[in-house]
Amino acid sequence: MADPGESGPARPGKSGPARPGVLAALRRRAGRLLRSPRVTAATERLAPRSVRTRTTIAACAAVAVVLLAASAAVVLLMRVNLHRTVETAAREQARTVAGTAAQGPLPHVLPLGPGTDFIQVTDASGAVVAASQNLAGHPALTGTEDGRGSFDLGMLGDEHHQRVTTLTTDTPNGPVTVRVGASLHTADTAEDLTTAALGGLSAVLVATVGMVTWRATGRALRPVEAIRAEVAGIGDRDLARRVPEPGSEDEIARLARTMNAMLDRLEAAGVRQRRFIADASHELRSPLAVLRTQLEVAHTHPDPAVRADMVAGALQDTDRLQSLAADLLLLARLDSTGHNGPAEELDLAELVRTCLDGRGPGRTEVLAELADGVAVTGNPMWLRRLLTNLLDNAERHARHRVTVRLALDPATGRAVLDVADDGPGVPPAEREKVFERFTRLDDARSRDDGGTGLGLSIARDIAALHGGTLTVEDTPAGCTFRTRLPVRRHPDAPRS
Repeated sequence: MADPGESGPARPGKSGPARPGVLAALRRRAGRLLRSPRVTAATERLAPRSVRTRTTIAACAAVAVVLLAASAAVVLLMRVNLHRTVETAAREQARTVAGTAAQGPLPHVLPLGPGTDFIQVTDASGAVVAASQNLAGHPALTGTEDGRGSFDLGMLGDEHHQRVTTLTTDTPNGPVTVRVGASLHTADTAEDLTTAALGGLSAVLVATVGMVTWRATGRALRPVEAIRAEVAGIGDRDLARRVPEPGSEDEIARLARTMNAMLDRLEAAGVRQRRFIADASHELRSPLAVLRTQLEVAHTHPDPAVRADMVAGALQDTDRLQSLAADLLLLARLDSTGHNGPAEELDLAELVRTCLDGRGPGRTEVLAELADGVAVTGNPMWLRRLLTNLLDNAERHARHRVTVRLALDPATGRAVLDVADDGPGVPPAEREKVFERFTRLDDARSRDDGGTGLGLSIARDIAALHGGTLTVEDTPAGCTFRTRLPVRRHPDAPRS
């Protein structure tokens, strides 16, 4: 007895010879159409622009893909299981009939087993030897070898899918072929119902996910919209307004705090700018008024000696105006440069010596205590200006001497440049105020006629530009301005 098997005639389709030239032309035309400006513009217009819409579409698409894959897997497994059950029943029925035929003649009418639709036994010549009641008296079936095909059994009065099992066995009268057909109607019905149920459930789940995502995204983005609306309403004259900060500790709350911190900085910068403009206007107005008065007196006074004195005073005021304008331009340049200063390696001790040698003799004695080999990265002209401003300030207020010290701080690994004088000190409450632009102190260190009120502010800006700091240190007597700068290498020589 041979093993049962399934076979089915191939169903040729209608196809013609391919035309590569026509297909290539169609592909090129479709590509040009997709790349055309109109199609591109239409695609951009149809694309969702809001984060809420894009998030909802992405969530729905992801859930739909997962549900589609899961549903396809469930339907496929169910189909395989149901078809295997039907095939097993048909195979068992075919083996039973084949075993009976091998033992003797078969009855003309064969009983149907559970789950089978028909039975037909034919001999080697194709004549019907035995059949089930519904095929009794009918010729041999043809075209029923298709295990998943659909065919019309007129005597059954029905057209449906069948699983046909064919078995060939030897009998005393010669070989016979047993065909047993089992209906797949129940399996197909169950598959259709399951597909419909899964499709409906998937649609409900996708709609639920879309609705939940839409609402959740809207609630999450509501504070962002409030922040955007508040920022849009803030003008250059209304920097005191702040964006609302949510009570949560999430990314949106951190964004609101960052925006408010930025607004604080902008407001402070605006206040400083307005104050600077007002101070600069005042500082320029006074020497200009004095200069105009001196020139008018010199122009109308008959005494040549008085005119000479007036012209000399006007030249001094002109020098002061020129120095003030240069300082203002330097401050503007430092503000615009930010932290992108030049990167030139230089020996700080050599720069200090050069600066001291170029100043010449002054009103007070200048002592230098310098550690060799301290290299920093920066602009030599600006660092020289920093030291010059500190020396000018120290010499203006020193009684007898000014001391310049350069060393390396072992704790921080930074270069420490001190400019100290033995004059009156700066009160602790005023040690930050002295670095403000056009600051005037009421004590003995208030600005005299030799300064513009910008030297210490320029020096601090230069130090900050080079990644350093400039502060007023506590000293028993006098005043010490300490500059800390990052170094390139450690000193390898003792202090000179």
